[in-house]
Amino acid sequence: MNIHEYQAKQLLKAYGAPVSDGRIVLRAEEAKTAAGEIDGPIWVVKAQIHAGGRGKGSFKEPEAGPKGGVRICKSVEEAAEETQKMLGRTLVTAQTGEAGKQVNRVYIEDGSDIEKEFYLSLLVDRQTARVSFVVSTEGGMDIEEVAASTPEKILSFSVDPASGLSSFHGRKVAFELGLTGQAFKQCVKLVDNLYRLFIEKDLEMLEINPLILTTDGNVKCLDCKMGFDGNAMYRHQDIMSLRDETEEDPKELAASKFDLNYIALDGEIGCMVNGAGLAMATMDIIKLYGSEPANFLDVGGGATKEKVTEAFKIITSDPQVKGILVNIFGGIMRCDVIAEGVLVAVKEVGLQVPLVVRLEGTNVELGKKIINESGLAVIAADNLADAAEKIVKAVKG
Repeated sequence: MNIHEYQAKQLLKAYGAPVSDGRIVLRAEEAKTAAGEIDGPIWVVKAQIHAGGRGKGSFKEPEAGPKGGVRICKSVEEAAEETQKMLGRTLVTAQTGEAGKQVNRVYIEDGSDIEKEFYLSLLVDRQTARVSFVVSTEGGMDIEEVAASTPEKILSFSVDPASGLSSFHGRKVAFELGLTGQAFKQCVKLVDNLYRLFIEKDLEMLEINPLILTTDGNVKCLDCKMGFDGNAMYRHQDIMSLRDETEEDPKELAASKFDLNYIALDGEIGCMVNGAGLAMATMDIIKLYGSEPANFLDVGGGATKEKVTEAFKIITSDPQVKGILVNIFGGIMRCDVIAEGVLVAVKEVGLQVPLVVRLEGTNVELGKKIINESGLAVIAADNLADAAEKIVKAVKG
């Protein structure tokens, strides 16, 4: 689960991390009042969407002006005007794709005098099963670009969960960034606070880019992204309350309400599979036979007829889907349950595209019988390769 920058900064502030003073604006008429509560003399107006590259992005609507999603203003009036231009407009960045994201929230923040910019992040390292720090003197840039061009400017280290974080780790970060005096001490304290936040709130990723050194020698978190472990959110209702469902794909949102593992993709063949490994293999073989999957959808090992029905509805709601492949290997999951769920869904939403079903495993004969006697125009498949070949042929004509 992701949250907005302004929400992330509220959490940073609660954990003692230094951030700029700011106000969130949801309605255009609130912009001038919000900007007036900030001292200035510089105001920074930031579009709030769940995507990076806002400053380099552009709006689809000409009314928003030629500037990107981060704008520097020199008066309350200018800050209010730029806020009003952004609200309700569609911002396109390298991470949103061509469709972009609508800006429903704008954050007005006090400007900062920047001496230097750094990069600092914490993330879960899957290889070591530890929390790792990534640190660089090249802040404000894409860390992937830095890693590719100047890898020597990146420091990465993990924290042993048995011994935990110590002041040594904070000093290591401060030394790497070349900080001295009060900024050095602030950095050590910041590292401790960020690690505590990361562990206590079950984060998967915390990125501060840039972390800045101001001209008066202080450290400050100028921008922040946070991603949380969705499986742990049941114990963090305070974090769940920050969820902005308007930023999520409607199909993925609907899937989450039925405990379905669904990710929307750009292809044309909808997939419904039980098991993550089998789902990935299904996607791979669709590509092998010359098409692209429209989604990753794992209904799970113990899915009910109702869950299967909802999964089918979600697939058919995607206008990109030109064909559907149901690939079930019945272990815990029974093939007859899948068949019944598919029939219920088809009766409710109709079947406008080719449907290939491959069933194998528990109650497979009963499942096939249910499908065959349904009167539906379903294409049966004997194995995964046969299923992939048939659905691609049906879609491609």
